[in-house]
Formats: sequence, structure tokens, C-alpha cells
Amino acid sequence: MLDYSALVALATVIRVGSFERAARALHVTPSAVSQRVRLLEDRVGCALVIRDQPCRATETGRRLCQHVDQVQLLEQDLHGSLPTLATQDAPRAPLPVAVNADSLATWLAPAIAAFAAEHPVLMEVAVDDQDHTAEWLRNGTVLAAVTSTARPASGCHSRPLGAMRYIAAASPAFMQRYFSEGAGAGSLALAPSLVFNLKDTLQERWVRRLCHRHVDLPRHTLPSPQAFATAALAGMGWGLHPQALISPYLADGTLVELLPDSALDVPLYWHTARASSGLLEQLSQAIEAAAHAALLAA
Repeated sequence: MLDYSALVALATVIRVGSFERAARALHVTPSAVSQRVRLLEDRVGCALVIRDQPCRATETGRRLCQHVDQVQLLEQDLHGSLPTLATQDAPRAPLPVAVNADSLATWLAPAIAAFAAEHPVLMEVAVDDQDHTAEWLRNGTVLAAVTSTARPASGCHSRPLGAMRYIAAASPAFMQRYFSEGAGAGSLALAPSLVFNLKDTLQERWVRRLCHRHVDLPRHTLPSPQAFATAALAGMGWGLHPQALISPYLADGTLVELLPDSALDVPLYWHTARASSGLLEQLSQAIEAAAHAALLAA
């Protein structure tokens, strides 16, 4: 039987990044937190924390953190069905999820906010590229993820959400400077593009579909969907934007499509840990409803 006070100490260290901050969160001394984690490591027989700045979990540590997150959600389920167990000062259960920035900036944030307002949880939302969020679930860092990967990892469920439509667009002045004769391999190799980060391959995928070959794109890196649109409006570069974010700019002509009728649709899926709680299932239903209202049918 594992010591759950030690598991909570471990999860808190990983969540806040240090033993000192974990001690403040748990209202104990740093030495008490360190002792609990050390005893748990002795019990399991391996290191659970990479003592760095910030502290990070080992692979086994991540699995234990995911386990304690699930247990805390199950306890909240129990409090909901047995109100006599609940107390006014009972802590909210953390609910870690990984999502892509474009979903968070468009349809996802209102759904998460509405869910959090009605349930005793603290949402912990990590942002990564949609092609990589499933890895967060696979390694035990989160309990659910919005991802472009259809096939779930072992021990997980997958639900289709719909497709997010992206439009390649730039300002009229940028279009005149770089694409006055149209968007092709030659002009795309010269025109600065906008990418979210080095994991972002949407622009490359769109160009490969258009040109039927790889084109080495010059890139500006801007890790924010809103900054993408602002930069494009200012003539900094062209990029693939969520249609929901730039529809007003397309309508008033302050942004222009690089090529008409060339939208890129990216299917999205909601993956959850199979051993999930009632609260996670309720979040899943809220996410599905919001996605089906906002995304294209896949």
C-alpha cells in the first residue's frame, strides 16, 4: 500500500517545481516534503524526482503523479455522491490536460472555464503543438489531451472532435511585395512565414500540398495565435491562421488569402486515460459539445 501523503507531496513538488514551494502549498516544512518523497523513492526502489530547477519527474514519477491525480478526482466523485464526506475547506482536485494553442484561443477556453466554475477542480492546462500533446498523456503528465493523433496510446480512449480549419493569409501589402505573381515554390522560398514554434509544421504541410515538394521556408517564430494575427496584419509574414480568429480580417480585407479555396483542415481528437473518474467524463462531454459546435464535421 502506497503512502498517499507521500504521493501528494511528490505530485505537488512536480506541479510547483520545487520542494520549498511544495512545502508552502502543503503547509509543512521543506524537510518534511523531502522526507516523504525520499521514503516513497525507497518504497518504489528508484528515483522519482530529477532535482533540478524546476524539479521534474522521472518516468516512474510521472506515472505516480498521474495515479494520484486520478485518485484525487475519484475522491471528489465520492464527495459528490456522499455529501456528508465533503467539507467546505476540502481542496479542489487538480485536473491536468494538454491542448493546442489554437483550440485554447478559439473554442476550448470557454468550455473549460464553464466546467471549472461548476466543479471542484483546478484546471492545469499545458499548451503544446497538436501533433505532440498526446505525448503528455502517454508519459503520465496529464489525464487528457486535445490532439491531432487519431490512435490513442495504450490505456487511453479517443473521441473525434471535428476539424479545425486553417487559412493561409497575409496583409495586402505583404501580398503585393512577395506574391504579386501568385504563391509558388519560388515566392514562398523568399517570403517570411510565421510559425508557432519549431514543432509547428502546418505551414510546411500546406506548402507541400500546394507545390508537391518541400520548400525551405524562412520563418519568424511567434508562440501565440493572437500574435500570429497581429503580426500578419502588420505585414511581418504569412501563416496558417484558425479561420475563427481571422474571419473578420478576411471580411474587411485587412488580411488576404494566399490562394483562394486552399484551406487546411486538421482533425482533432480528445484522448483520456481509460481509468477515468466521473469528473473527467463530465469534462469530456463538455469538450465534445463545445467542439461539435465550433469545429467542422471530420
